[in-house]
Amino acid sequence: MSEIFDVGDATRRRTLGDAHVNRSTTGDPVLDPPFVELITEAAWGRVWSRGTIPARERSMVTVALLAGLGNHEELRLHLRACANTGASKEDILEVLLHVAIYAGVPRANSAIRIAREVFTELETKDE
Repeated sequence: MSEIFDVGDATRRRTLGDAHVNRSTTGDPVLDPPFVELITEAAWGRVWSRGTIPARERSMVTVALLAGLGNHEELRLHLRACANTGASKEDILEVLLHVAIYAGVPRANSAIRIAREVFTELETKDE
């Protein structure tokens, strides 16, 4: 693997956690490795690893985009990652209020429901 892959893998693990990253690498031996390499280098190595904005803000931007586009499975993943990036429940509320105005109330409504479920799961897990 390349140096950018290694940087991306470290960022991905720091953000999403080792358990998620490890699961993503044990799937179909034909379909998964090229996709994992692509996202690890492009998304995590070239975008998330840039030092221009902190992980908290990058996480908030990602949540807004995923909510606005209705990508609920990825939204759940990145809401869980907020625990690792420092984006608080209050930060996410502000993001989703913006989603309501700029991407639509139905998208924000779904995202708030998902956020409520994810944060409840995380709080229950911590008990």
